[in-house]
Amino acid sequence: MSTSIILLCLVVIGVAAYLVARNRATALAGGRSSSLHSRPAYYGAYAAIWAVLPALIVLGLWLSISPGIIQSSVRGAFPEDIRAQVSVEQDLGYSTVATVARGLTMLTSDETAAVGNDPAALQAKLLEKGVPLASQPLPYMIDAARTLNAMSMTSRIAMTVIVFALAVAGAFYALRSIAPRFRARNRVERVMLWGLLLASSIAILTTIGIVLSMLSEAARFFAAVPAMDFFFGTVWDPRFAGAGSSSFGQFGLIPLLLGTIYIGLVAMLVAVPVGLFAAIYMAEYASMKVRSIAKPLLEVLAGIPTIVYGFFALVTVGPFLRDFSAQVSGLLSGNYSNFIQAQSVLTAGIVMGIMLIPYVSSLSDDIITAVPRSLRDGSLGLGATRSETIKKVVLPAALPGIVGALLMTASRAVGETMIVVLAAGVAARIQINPFEPMTTVTVKIVNQLTGDLEFTSPQTLVAFALGITLFCITLCLNIYALYIVRKYREQYE
Repeated sequence: MSTSIILLCLVVIGVAAYLVARNRATALAGGRSSSLHSRPAYYGAYAAIWAVLPALIVLGLWLSISPGIIQSSVRGAFPEDIRAQVSVEQDLGYSTVATVARGLTMLTSDETAAVGNDPAALQAKLLEKGVPLASQPLPYMIDAARTLNAMSMTSRIAMTVIVFALAVAGAFYALRSIAPRFRARNRVERVMLWGLLLASSIAILTTIGIVLSMLSEAARFFAAVPAMDFFFGTVWDPRFAGAGSSSFGQFGLIPLLLGTIYIGLVAMLVAVPVGLFAAIYMAEYASMKVRSIAKPLLEVLAGIPTIVYGFFALVTVGPFLRDFSAQVSGLLSGNYSNFIQAQSVLTAGIVMGIMLIPYVSSLSDDIITAVPRSLRDGSLGLGATRSETIKKVVLPAALPGIVGALLMTASRAVGETMIVVLAAGVAARIQINPFEPMTTVTVKIVNQLTGDLEFTSPQTLVAFALGITLFCITLCLNIYALYIVRKYREQYE
């Protein structure tokens, strides 16, 4: 039985346990809910939890542990000469065994009998089934594949029986526990509390795992390249060491960091005025009908994939700026040569700013609408106009939240990749001309990890050093945004 069918059956058992327990609690109350400690729905939820949760835990553990046990058993049955090989060759052999095992499940009993232990016939038959093999399997591989299928089938049957038995036993245990004064609500809320704690722990542990994984690889990079050369270097030129040379190239962070800040600054110059003015209009001037239409349309921009924005920059915005600059140059000097490159800081900044508009407008709109209505009414009652109320009352009250939203938006701009690749190029250099191309940290992370290189050379390990640097930058921006919000936020009663 497949895992999806097992999950569906568990859902059915849980729903049945819920309904039976709720009806049983209602029957015990004799129609008087006041005689029950908890509402009937809590008794049903308690039974559903006992029917589903232990079975799900066992199912998850079984699916996580059993493949490793089966693999260890199958590999332990390999011939002595195979087990004496290096682990890489054993891994390749087991991969072939797993492929053969998967192909054998597609064969009928007659086809399996016809193939027998003939490696050439088996390879041809599996090819017909869409399971190609790079070479003929060895006889021990065929035997190991059959053993693998048998053990997997036995494990699957045992898992199904145990999971269903545990679900039914849990449901019966919960039903026997139901009584008028049974504290079902307390038990259910305790389970929900532990579930929330587990979800929070997963999020925190995931963040810690990401940081530790980057730190461990970044430490290997800094063991080969001095940290001072990386953080204060002005040349980015990673290359492989030539014959008789131990040089790994130059890994200066400054050009990438300046490009990231420059493109992010141009993007914020585009996104902040447009997004903030749109938020003020929707929060203070637009009618409910206009707001209900304009805000969803504006937020559609947030759902567009960034690669689409990159195409827009590459096909439309970049060529437009290039041709426009050529026309301006021709009108002013008679020389129709463009002074704005199709791939430039300006192109990437404009398109990235368009992408960030919904983030600025949505967050700012929520913050502005959260300002108490009494402040607006008091200002208008004292004779101030609507614009004066917005400038003197609403915006100062909402300013800490808006600043925090802008800083979080800036951290979003710092981490953008696809728009920069297509709109600003990959040239790592130090310059202040916004009409020329530059690149960012994220682009170089992608470049260094693209290809068949192993994570053993500084050319690939530098991506982790760049990643931990970018992580620290965005983390500092978010922490500072939270600090601004908490320090200057006003409390209203």
